[in-house]
Order: sequence, then structure tokens, then C-alpha cells
Amino acid sequence: MAREKLAQAKADAAKRGQLPRREPRRKGGGARRNSGDPQLFGRAIADLLADRGWERPVAVGAVFGRWHEIVGPELAAHTKPESFEDGEVLVLADSTAWATQVRLLARTLVRRLNEELGDGTVTKVKVRGPQNAPRPSGGLRVTGSRGPRDTYG
Repeated sequence: MAREKLAQAKADAAKRGQLPRREPRRKGGGARRNSGDPQLFGRAIADLLADRGWERPVAVGAVFGRWHEIVGPELAAHTKPESFEDGEVLVLADSTAWATQVRLLARTLVRRLNEELGDGTVTKVKVRGPQNAPRPSGGLRVTGSRGPRDTYG
């Protein structure tokens, strides 16, 4: 049945004057070029990135640049991607509440980022909340002497 449909499609194409290709398409889209021939700018950039091994870093940078589109405006207003290293994306949140929210959405975020970068590129999302001064260890205490407004004592 599939062969009949294919034969029918070829016959219809021949009637319209669109004959099927006799030779397979070349990867790269056409005749080979000499190294001195001009080429399209996008193709030249793609070749440069491939030659230098910069394809993945550029793709990650593009995702970081489109963070607003990828995660949505609400989440993007409170978070930003900081770094990508060894399959781990570090996301900074502007509050502990948003840091918790991103941790809860980590699996979804990994899936969404892998849709953009390729399957298996991102393995983990690490979240860091706001960086405050470290808390002192030990019990609560008041430092300094008693001030003029100290009414107890």
C-alpha cells in the first residue's frame, strides 16, 4: 500500500512538472566551495564556532540571554542564571522564597533547558538565594554597652 501511494505521489509530481531528485542531497547545501570563495555570514560564523569548539558555550550563552523567554516573565523577574559548568546550571534568586520555588521547579527547568540545548546537556539546577552576612554562632547576644534609650536596668 505504501509503494502504491509513493508511486501515485511521483506520478502526480511528474504531471505538475516537479520530477523527483535522481541524486541524494549533499550535506551542507550545494556545490563544494573553494576556500577563497565568499560565503554567507551565518555559515562563516557556524564554521568558526565549530572549528574552535565554541558551539556549546555559545548555545548556553544564548539560553542565558533568552532566560526571560525560556522560564517566563514572572520567574525571570526574580531569578537569573549565573553559570554553567559540568552539566550544572547555577541560578541566583533574589529571595529565599523564590529560591525555594526554583528548587521545586528544578526538574521542569532541566527538561526545558535540555529542549533548548540538546538532551543531556543540563543534568542539575543548583539554586542560590540572597547572600547575607553569615550568622554568628552561639546564642543570641547584644554587643556593645547600654545606650541612652535603654530603659531596663
